[in-house]
Amino acid sequence: MGASHPNDTHAKALAVNLDPRRYGTFAEIGAGQEVVRWFFRVGGAAGTISKSISAYDMTVSDAIYGRCERYVCRQRLQSMLDYEHDLNLTRLRERRGDTTAFFTFADTVKAQGWKGTSECHGWMGVKFQSHPRDADSQIILHVRMRDRENALQQEALGIVGVNLLYGACFLFHEPEQLIASLLDGLTTERIEIDMVDFSGIEFRHVDNRLMSLALVRLGLTGAAMFAADGSVLQPSEALRDRPVLVERGSFRPVTNVNVDMLETALDRFSLEPGVNPQRILPVMELTMSRLLREGEGEIDVRDFLARAEILASTGTAVLISDYFEYYRLAAWLAARTRQRIGLVLGAGSLRDLFDEQFYRELDGGILESFGRLFKNDLKVYVYPLRDPRTGQLVRVENLEVAPHLRKLYEYLVGRGCIEQLENFRPELLHIYARGVLERIAEGDPAWQDMVPPAVAEKIRRNGWFGCSPEHPSPADDAR
Repeated sequence: MGASHPNDTHAKALAVNLDPRRYGTFAEIGAGQEVVRWFFRVGGAAGTISKSISAYDMTVSDAIYGRCERYVCRQRLQSMLDYEHDLNLTRLRERRGDTTAFFTFADTVKAQGWKGTSECHGWMGVKFQSHPRDADSQIILHVRMRDRENALQQEALGIVGVNLLYGACFLFHEPEQLIASLLDGLTTERIEIDMVDFSGIEFRHVDNRLMSLALVRLGLTGAAMFAADGSVLQPSEALRDRPVLVERGSFRPVTNVNVDMLETALDRFSLEPGVNPQRILPVMELTMSRLLREGEGEIDVRDFLARAEILASTGTAVLISDYFEYYRLAAWLAARTRQRIGLVLGAGSLRDLFDEQFYRELDGGILESFGRLFKNDLKVYVYPLRDPRTGQLVRVENLEVAPHLRKLYEYLVGRGCIEQLENFRPELLHIYARGVLERIAEGDPAWQDMVPPAVAEKIRRNGWFGCSPEHPSPADDAR
């Protein structure tokens, strides 16, 4: 952060208290009033806090905020923010609305209990006016607590809450800087923030897909998700008790092969024992390594948004992860769903899966990685590859792996961990994303037959990947 903004929790709480414009409510459920405690502690709270409330009892909470499906959920948080913020405006706007920017901070949290068996997580948000009489803006977070002791979890929640409210007051014009500041005074060993959602007038130009990317890029979480419509998803909520099928790729751009891979794998995955076809969640996954500019170590934001828009046209949820190794991705998925997990890979990616250089940091090497990958009945579905040099179809049965790994490979295939997909479309096997990009650059219209029609239209209209942008007709503008 810049020198003009503190990163100390005490200094941040005091800065909010000393700002004469800020005035609002703190409503906290589940882990005590850990955030408001900071504002009382540093002094000057009388000028900042209109009310502090902890509707800890569920019956009391329901009576105030209305019933909801779960005690710790986004719906509960939103009802808390709306109710308390509206109450402040109703009671105080006429008397001090010309000089006061009202806010409501709320959280609903499940911290470590005495049994020590529950997931420790929570929802946290702030609804606020950045200036007096202004329209509302809002920031919502989902946090996961990693400390093992209740007291430490409460302490961490208090700090991240102060960071959030300070950011809403002083960093709302720099949302990525605000995100980076959320772990001031903390480490990712204590708190993970796996979802952030900006909305309202101050964030009308903010793309929450970019904010999801920032969470992963800045290390606040290992993975973030958004839906096809661009809305952010909280991973545990999106994946809970659903069979999940993941296709990893660069999707630059999405090709007909990418679509066929997912469709053929979905057909096969839906036949697995215990899998409800109507509950399957298909996911396209982008790893950070595939988003970085080659040789630069930076992310091209325009390129990322182009890929996000293209993926949206397929109607599929998108996962951004920092899990280059498949076993790490598998562990992350298994921690969020008790249902079956499937990965669909091209034959070339399956070959890379057996490259031992990727497992040097593991004491058990490739054996340990496969033990982690397949321990929860995960299955890998393999889409064939046509070798562009020889024309040979590379499949599970003729894939070449190192001789000393052949027995291991055969064991995994024989056990059903790795399975060949059969219902693929052979006429698509000549399509490679790199070849599509080359044709786009050359102005060869043949590329349009290699991608889904909706993808081709988006690329043409927006001039992505070096394509000359189309100029919409007046009829298009009217639509």
